[in-house]
Amino acid sequence: MIDPLASASQIAASGLRAQSTRLRIVAENLANAQSTGTTPGADPYMRKTVSFESVLDRTIDAASVKVKALGVDNAPFRLEHDPSHPAADEDGNVKMPNVNPIIEMADLRETTRSYEANLQVIKRVRNMFSTTIDLLRNS
Repeated sequence: MIDPLASASQIAASGLRAQSTRLRIVAENLANAQSTGTTPGADPYMRKTVSFESVLDRTIDAASVKVKALGVDNAPFRLEHDPSHPAADEDGNVKMPNVNPIIEMADLRETTRSYEANLQVIKRVRNMFSTTIDLLRNS
């Protein structure tokens, strides 16, 4: 027989792991939002992406989430005119990363909320375990 409380805890834990990976990727993107190439015409930092998938966990007979793949965003780089920059091409343009800080901050907020929701599930499961143990002791 599968324990529903243990299943709920494992499902929430898979969500925590997935959102933790997503948080790391968002942080990396924000940290490199201005990272250009080092030589003229060199490509700058490319925005990283993370995708998830739902997988059936046969040990708990329920679907959980896991990171499907880490990838890169193929959106075009922004060009900024800065002839004094070491990575400027012959026209004085510098390729800038395809990272949009506004999108990254929105992803950060969504990731944080999802992480907190999964954490609350684990806290509730722990409280239910404690209550069950207390009830069994007092019977």
